[in-house]
Amino acid sequence: MWKGVRVLQSKRERLGSLLLFYIFHSFTFSFLLFFNFSPSYAQYNTDRLLMIGRSALYYEDYVLSIQYFNQAISAKPYLYEPWFFRGVAKYYLDDYSGAESDCSEAIQRNPYVVNLYELRGLTRIQQNKFSEAINDYNRALKYDPQNRGLWHNRVLCHIQNGEYEAALAELDTMHARWGQYAKAYAMRADVYMQMKDTTQAIEALHKSLAIDPYDGQTWAARSIISLSREQWDSAEVQLDHAIHLMPKHAGCHINRALARFNCNNLRGAMADYDMALDLEPNNFLGHYNRGLLRAQVGDDNRAITDFDFVLRLEPDNMMALFNRAVLLDRTGDLQGAIRDYSKVIDEYPNFWTGLEFRAACYRRLGMTAKAEKDEFTVYRARLYKHLYGTQPRLNPNQIRKRSDDDMDKYNQLVVEDEREPEREYQNDYRGRVQDHKVEMEFLPSFALSFEARHEEVRTGQTFDRLIDDLNERLHTRTIYINSGHAVLDDMRSKAYFDYIDSLTVAIDRSKVTREAADLLMLRAIALYTIRNFDGAIDDLSTYLQIDSSSVVALWQRAACQARINQFQASEGTNVELQIASVLGDLNHALLLSPRHAYLLYNRGNVYAQRQDYQRAIVDYTAALQQESSLAEAYYNRGICHIKLNHQAEGINDLSKAGELGLYTAYSLIKKYRKVK
Repeated sequence: MWKGVRVLQSKRERLGSLLLFYIFHSFTFSFLLFFNFSPSYAQYNTDRLLMIGRSALYYEDYVLSIQYFNQAISAKPYLYEPWFFRGVAKYYLDDYSGAESDCSEAIQRNPYVVNLYELRGLTRIQQNKFSEAINDYNRALKYDPQNRGLWHNRVLCHIQNGEYEAALAELDTMHARWGQYAKAYAMRADVYMQMKDTTQAIEALHKSLAIDPYDGQTWAARSIISLSREQWDSAEVQLDHAIHLMPKHAGCHINRALARFNCNNLRGAMADYDMALDLEPNNFLGHYNRGLLRAQVGDDNRAITDFDFVLRLEPDNMMALFNRAVLLDRTGDLQGAIRDYSKVIDEYPNFWTGLEFRAACYRRLGMTAKAEKDEFTVYRARLYKHLYGTQPRLNPNQIRKRSDDDMDKYNQLVVEDEREPEREYQNDYRGRVQDHKVEMEFLPSFALSFEARHEEVRTGQTFDRLIDDLNERLHTRTIYINSGHAVLDDMRSKAYFDYIDSLTVAIDRSKVTREAADLLMLRAIALYTIRNFDGAIDDLSTYLQIDSSSVVALWQRAACQARINQFQASEGTNVELQIASVLGDLNHALLLSPRHAYLLYNRGNVYAQRQDYQRAIVDYTAALQQESSLAEAYYNRGICHIKLNHQAEGINDLSKAGELGLYTAYSLIKKYRKVK
């Protein structure tokens, strides 16, 4: 395998539009009101459970979504949808066997849904069950023969099975149906490479790039052929294109470093290794080869650090151990060098260079007898086996494969045994769901939660007098102001469900209106935390019937509806009426508390969602007048300025947001600084 170039999508890659379409268009929302939570699954409305579970799936809270789908399955096990959605959640959690099992259950209940076979095919690919995946794609294509993604994946499965003729036959069909599909030519090149026909592979890659010159993976695949032919200059140019299109692909940087090294561009090669290790800190080749380059330029201490890391990954790697021994020898750690030399010599008793180096260390320590013993062993080997020779310096023309255990090649750069682009399956089930329909640029609104904010840079909690007074009055769980939404594990999710059940019992037993209202507020916040936004809105609406002037209830109800709006907007639903409802609650709350920074910020978010950036800027500015350290307001106001083509003002705001701890602002600054 050409593992030097990793063109398969990483664990955190995008989630394609097919999943989004299926999840968010397959079912009609059922916003049925229900007031009480009950521990009995049978009393849940299944449609609502599915909706809440899909909402949790949308917000990447996979463990919580599984709990909702479990309840739906318990209530109506004959429905295929909860089985399928639970399989999707398990797939996100890399539980491929569990996802496969759930897809099989869904197929038993409805064998005519293409998406079920598609997802099960992907789970089987992840488990290297390529023949079974092909069977799934055969069934899916029976119902949807024009689905290009299914054809794409079935071809790749044939390649993985070594069925090259079948793959070429299917590619002929794809060319006839989709003549401008560049990836089909890239796959044809892959087949020819497996068949050792590099000439036809290059021709197919040229056709692919002629159709789509902006596919970084195709450029990376083309560079592999150049590297295998030792055409270093061509490989570097091709990898320049690939890295321009895929700047965060560690494998491309590793390969370009190799090409640059062979073009005697050591500085460039070092820069590529540094970048690759920033992107993929555990990359073996990056650390090993960077260690060799550092040793060559005399940066011995940092080279030792690289080989220490390699040896943590592979403690029995004798090449790395010997290189570290040489570096320890150079830096004066003779005991450490002897320790490493000895381990290598125990493994390779006839490695004469190791014996020579260890003998030199013994002499420097005054251990003459041991030095003479090693020297005599080497002398006898020279005399009788004629194996004497000096180890050459690191040479651009000397590269060893990773499996080559010839110790005489200890100081040669390493490449994988076979460099092959990993197959890019048409995977519609990876990444962030919301990225496919909604561009998640603005930071979310503030809401009340029982979960404290936890961030790498900013550790302080948000303070507000209204919430402080509420905490003092209720004397229960601490209520926090949070702009994020915590992802709950199984234990914490169950704890929230139990807490909600206990509140429901207390509400039913309560005979004092004020006490019941307080319990409703607590339950609404708990429901918000487990993403049951409709249930939270029900409780808050009841609360407002008791106390219509509650700023906190209006604030939280608006935040819940805003979350629902975001979810519905992602599926193309018109949410103008719902947005008006959010604005109504926020306007009412601001009449009661006109200087409330978080309410002003939240209303600014509503205007930003409607692309009314001027009014959003006015609200963000007003919020900052009340709370000058509100980093989120600087961040969102900066984005509004950029969308209005006010780059200077936007960058200034983003800079302030970064200064206040929102470090992600710096990536936006870098992106837009060059925009005129």
